[in-house]
Amino acid sequence: MRTALVLLFLLALGAIPGALLPQRSLNESKVIEYIANNGKTAEIYDKLQLFDVFSSSWFTAIYVLLFISLIGCILPRSWEHYKAMQTPPVRGPKRLDRLPLSNTTLSDAPIEELTKRARSLLPRWKIATYNPEEDRDGAASISAEKGYAREFYNLVFHLGLVGILVSVGLGRMLYYEGQVIVVAGTENSQFCNTAVANFDSFRAGALVDGTNLHPFCIDVHDFSADYLPNGQAEQFNSNVSWTADIFSDPESWEPYQLQVNHPLRIAGDRIYLQGHGFAPEVTVTWPNGEKRTHTVQFRPDDPTYFLSSGVMRFDPPAGMYPDLMERRQHQIAIQGLFAPTAHWTGEKGELLSSSYPAMRDPAIAIDVYRGDAGLDTGRGQSLFSLDPGLLHSGQLQKLERVNLSVGESVTLDDGTKITFDGAKEFANLQVSHDPTQIWVLLATVLTLVGLIGSVSVKRRRIWVRFYPEDKGTRVVTAGLARTDRAGWGDEYQEFHRKLLGLPEEEE
Repeated sequence: MRTALVLLFLLALGAIPGALLPQRSLNESKVIEYIANNGKTAEIYDKLQLFDVFSSSWFTAIYVLLFISLIGCILPRSWEHYKAMQTPPVRGPKRLDRLPLSNTTLSDAPIEELTKRARSLLPRWKIATYNPEEDRDGAASISAEKGYAREFYNLVFHLGLVGILVSVGLGRMLYYEGQVIVVAGTENSQFCNTAVANFDSFRAGALVDGTNLHPFCIDVHDFSADYLPNGQAEQFNSNVSWTADIFSDPESWEPYQLQVNHPLRIAGDRIYLQGHGFAPEVTVTWPNGEKRTHTVQFRPDDPTYFLSSGVMRFDPPAGMYPDLMERRQHQIAIQGLFAPTAHWTGEKGELLSSSYPAMRDPAIAIDVYRGDAGLDTGRGQSLFSLDPGLLHSGQLQKLERVNLSVGESVTLDDGTKITFDGAKEFANLQVSHDPTQIWVLLATVLTLVGLIGSVSVKRRRIWVRFYPEDKGTRVVTAGLARTDRAGWGDEYQEFHRKLLGLPEEEE
């Protein structure tokens, strides 16, 4: 037990860096930023796995050693408790009058009647009767003990702890969790849980390779939010439809209203509504009349009023520039801000901010670029910002800086027209799967039951010894508790009075 307590302390101590430092499993970009800003110190932290505390080798070693220590503690104690349950209550000491609680009283009742009365007063106690040859003081005696369940509950508490450790450990190996942004009410509003590639971000345990996901599809029809006058969010709702049969007709899918903290549960998976934002819709009309419309989610930089930033990239129509290099030089990139309720500030009233999170008067403030936007380079790019290398090298040339409200447009020097059509709301969904969640709950309940039982059950003993006298029987009683408990003295005194038929004490 001492070893287990030391390891538990080390486990709590080891978790401190996980709370103070950014963790890769939660936000890898924050870890990269921290390392870039703190140089050599951060590199040492990284070598010590302080950015991956809960999956590090040293934290796992403490975890496993604690698990082994607890099992090594529980098994011998369980065997000892079993043997104690089979052993009769211990004989009373020779001098009962030396115990903290003891009384000696002369009774006119015979020993047989007193013995029978003592047994009746101790109905759920473990009782043993000793004859004068077996008693330490050479008199007939009774030993009674109660509270064996205290040790039983103590073992249940530790078994619950082991259950929590085992179920959490297995859960971290068998879980998966993915996030996906779905723009409500568009042609891309459907998401199917059929492949890891369908998620925007995905992480999983060591035993999950992403090939055995529970297949289901969900279609996000809309998203609505209620706000207080100060802009604070009051409630989020999203009407969705779903199916576990991915080949079924969408018209037959089941409806569901998805809310914060009210996940949709499908085949062991839980779909949470985590957050939301806005996806501006922009149409580019090329000089030949062809159009491209993109609805792309922007990142909410202001979590209160949802001033958001993002990027859109447009490739020219296929037949407009047959030469691949020339086509690359005429890609359109848009980078800027979106406000659901526009508020213009600055000397000329051209600086865009947002005054309310609901979409009352949407507007965008954008920079328009033309050139190689990196669409067909094969390299991954940020969803919310342009590659600085393309800007600094001159591969992207800025043409316009313009503010647009819904329906307004700007025409570039070659006749290309860019129109702001409005915005859609997107929902950020999280799909979580943890097959051991119910076992963690049951182990936690078991631990609480064991803890409550171990602190509420009182372990106590009572001895009664009978000495024959000329005028009756001298009765000596004594009581002992394993720990000092309020109320035990009253319980013992009540037993003594009822055994000998004494009157109640006056207060």
